[in-house]
Amino acid sequence: MPKTTNPLLRRKSSSPFATLQRKKPGSRKSSLAEKEDASERLDDTGLTPSLAPEGIRQDVVSLIRHIQQTTWEDVPDRAAGMGSERISEVLRFRKGLPRIVSVAHLHALSVSTTQTERELSRLVAQGVVRKLTIPGRGKGGAAVGEGVVLVEDWKTNIRSGESGVDEELADKYILLMNTHPTSPTTPTTALTSDDIRQLVTLGYLTSPSALSSAPGNLFAAPGTTSLLNISTAGTKAATGTLAAIGGRGAIHESGGGGSALATRDNRPSYSHSSQTEMTFSLPGTGAYLKLLTEARLHLVFLLKQLSPRHKEATRDLLREKWEGNTLNDAASRLKRARGEWNGVLPGKTKKWREFYGMEFAAILAECVGSGVVELFETGSVGAGVRAR
Repeated sequence: MPKTTNPLLRRKSSSPFATLQRKKPGSRKSSLAEKEDASERLDDTGLTPSLAPEGIRQDVVSLIRHIQQTTWEDVPDRAAGMGSERISEVLRFRKGLPRIVSVAHLHALSVSTTQTERELSRLVAQGVVRKLTIPGRGKGGAAVGEGVVLVEDWKTNIRSGESGVDEELADKYILLMNTHPTSPTTPTTALTSDDIRQLVTLGYLTSPSALSSAPGNLFAAPGTTSLLNISTAGTKAATGTLAAIGGRGAIHESGGGGSALATRDNRPSYSHSSQTEMTFSLPGTGAYLKLLTEARLHLVFLLKQLSPRHKEATRDLLREKWEGNTLNDAASRLKRARGEWNGVLPGKTKKWREFYGMEFAAILAECVGSGVVELFETGSVGAGVRAR
């Protein structure tokens, strides 16, 4: 006999939807995530906004001068959040940087990169511009260590009283530059050992072995491949020889600092004839490369922070994040001047603490020219920026 249940004791449903077919929780969650992702994605009309500055001529020299004049923001006069000591430190750091302009930045502001490259090659051949290439700091045409310097600025730098180079040695150095306008290296037969040591110490010459590491990934630390060479050197050379520990440039190839001439007096096997060529360089190049690398990485980090999945944001929102969420309109500046500002002061943001007031437009052009990010037009909220 089948079992019957008293209708009065039957459990009543608390919801009219209890009889409907249930779905797994994961399916509803994934559908909501897809809708959320679709709503957060910026529209891409396919038009790329130009970063070419308005009213600035498109010749290479004019673009270089424009970049030099617009890279840094002026230090706020009042309510900056920085004391006099910190302000002087920022100004000294900027003054100590070489007047190098990266090729990536130059391409980002040019209307035609092909025309810019042709003009750049012509100016290098004429001795108006010199190219600097630091292997191991990126690859391709937009490597971090590839930049250009106006020869006029280079000569002014070494002739300045703050360079530490006497007038006679400066004339010798400039003569070498004029003799080898397109070569990154120069013979040192016209220089004495003391001249070479002084120029290396001050940063105007460096050993070619210091730049012998092969180019690696963008932002990669130098010395990855050279460490492998050092590890296998002992199996190819006699024990106790200099070649067994990687050769004369082993310290530089493994990412070390200093110069091959720094320990000259402690190495009896060193002879002046073994170092017949040196590489042209500028003081402060290492600090410039470090600042540029970290600034590019930080901008990409901000994009990932604003949109972890799509790594994109509007240009205005990205600028606000780079500024440290400190409004820079007239009303906000007046509030800071009167002491009525309750937010973070500009000097306390990362833009000033680590990047010494680098302008957002400058670092955006660096990233666009190097291919780290790309610009696109949204059609409704202005230009968008997306990490590649």
